Amino acid sequence: MRTTPAHGLLWLAACVAVVPAALLAVSLPPSATFLNQAAALSGWGVMGAALALGLHHSTDASARLALPPINRGLAALLAALGLLAAACAGSWAWNGLPSSITASNLGFVAAAALVLLLGAATTAAGAERPVFRALCVALLVAGLLSTAVGAVQVLAPEWADGHWIALTALEGRASGNLRQPNHLSSLLLWSLVAGVWLAESGGVADGAPFARRARSRWPLALLALATLIFGLVLSASRTGMVGVLVLAVWGALDRSLSRRARALLLAMPLLYAACWWGLSGWAEVSGHVFGGAERLRSESDISSSRFGIWSNTLGLIVQHPWAGVGWGEFNLAWSLTPFPHRPVAFFDHTHNLPLQLVVELGVPLGLGVTALLVAALWRAWRATQLTAVRDGAARATLLRSAWMMVLLVALHSLLEYPLWYAYFLLPAAFAWGLCLGVDRQADAAAARARPGWALLCGSLLLAAGGLFSVIDYLPVVAIFEPRDGAAALPERIAAGQRSVFFAHHADYAAATTSTTPAGVLQGVQGARHFLLDTRLMMSWARALAESGDIERARHIAQRLREFRNPASASFFEPCDAVPDAGSPTDATEPLPFQCTPPARVFGYEDFR
Repeated sequence: MRTTPAHGLLWLAACVAVVPAALLAVSLPPSATFLNQAAALSGWGVMGAALALGLHHSTDASARLALPPINRGLAALLAALGLLAAACAGSWAWNGLPSSITASNLGFVAAAALVLLLGAATTAAGAERPVFRALCVALLVAGLLSTAVGAVQVLAPEWADGHWIALTALEGRASGNLRQPNHLSSLLLWSLVAGVWLAESGGVADGAPFARRARSRWPLALLALATLIFGLVLSASRTGMVGVLVLAVWGALDRSLSRRARALLLAMPLLYAACWWGLSGWAEVSGHVFGGAERLRSESDISSSRFGIWSNTLGLIVQHPWAGVGWGEFNLAWSLTPFPHRPVAFFDHTHNLPLQLVVELGVPLGLGVTALLVAALWRAWRATQLTAVRDGAARATLLRSAWMMVLLVALHSLLEYPLWYAYFLLPAAFAWGLCLGVDRQADAAAARARPGWALLCGSLLLAAGGLFSVIDYLPVVAIFEPRDGAAALPERIAAGQRSVFFAHHADYAAATTSTTPAGVLQGVQGARHFLLDTRLMMSWARALAESGDIERARHIAQRLREFRNPASASFFEPCDAVPDAGSPTDATEPLPFQCTPPARVFGYEDFR
């Protein structure tokens, strides 16, 4: 019988990988979730190192963690990640994507590939059951604690202090310490899958008294899952609504699950409706706000501007079908392309993964990467089917639960961009790897010894990289939140511009605070590739006008006007004061540059 890593080590490592990333409430500007993402990076590095070390210390050589054989599913997913890395490097070489954005993007892709291989290696070594159990326990703990955070944010918002419980910007809606309702929803959906599998597989540990008392296990499971669904309702996120329905479909179709598990999954929409009804009644009686009910009453655009941004994205695809606008360049291209009826929010992503790939990479490469991802998802599903025939229902249920986690975040990616966050990207990659590690084409090569030191070294490097990113981030924090006795702003900006991963934030500060056109334009070189907002566009347009580039300044001003942002009202105020024809005011006085359209047509490429 194969030995496995100690449960205590696995549980600790899994909790380090999942719980801090979900529960950290402290934030450092300019990114509200940076510390959560750094915790996820280092945590999954610790998880990988624990797996590698634990399996290497096993007395059964065949159970040692090693590089998995590359079957078709793994090859497809690794090829997709490789193409994304190449597109990112190409955008740096040809489009001027800042080195800091390039480095952070390449680091995320490399981390995803490493964790994917760790998941596949775990299944290939036959250690998936204790490892997945540890991951599910960590997800369940993170979900229940996040529900408690969400309950405070909605039911007692005055208790939220910003240190242990994050403040929510949306009254009556829970966002957890991840600070977005849809992110909280995806976490809770994963927790629901984890809770169902733990109940189905016999509790938190094989052979434990809890595992033997099935009659007590299922009521506890129902209580835990009802609590998580209550958290989903508190978030009032469409992601949660759709996810609960998807889980119910899983319960209806998967006959390998027990009747209790299927009943729990099928009951989830009813539990969701009951919680919604209860919170709506509570809000009416108590005078408090429940964000879900408010959304139904007041939100006229059910897509939250997604239909608008998707329409604009299709327009960009038509204009740039072959090579796309460049990896990481969507916001720049969209912001500087005329769209008179554009959504008024500043979007840095299309909120749809296939559209994002196609608009940035071009139709051929974007569809190619999408096809590879779909193929890998399909191969993972087929692997669970083959496992049911070959190894029995218990192992198949484990892998289907992992596959459901991947499916849920994939569906979320059709409306948002969760995979741009390390605390979703890395668990999804690991779950995907678990499924792909049992592809039938891996069997012939599974007996061959493969070195495992690469996975250990990669995991240690990932853990160290997460810590380094925090150190690298601190000079940027000093720009936006200086301490007593801090250096002058220009010196802090110069220090931030030396950051490996975050120099573009310092460039933004330079572009929006510099007193000379040359200083603004120098900062804009890096800042424009991250996110164009009202403040940056106004500074950029003024600097161009003052340096004599009036036509390009007018183009930026006209694009800014399309956003109809109240923060730009003072910028366009002189245009509202232009005298009417026949006015005694001197008509020969030239209009401010922002009041006149440019005399020539520009493309976003003219502003790289």
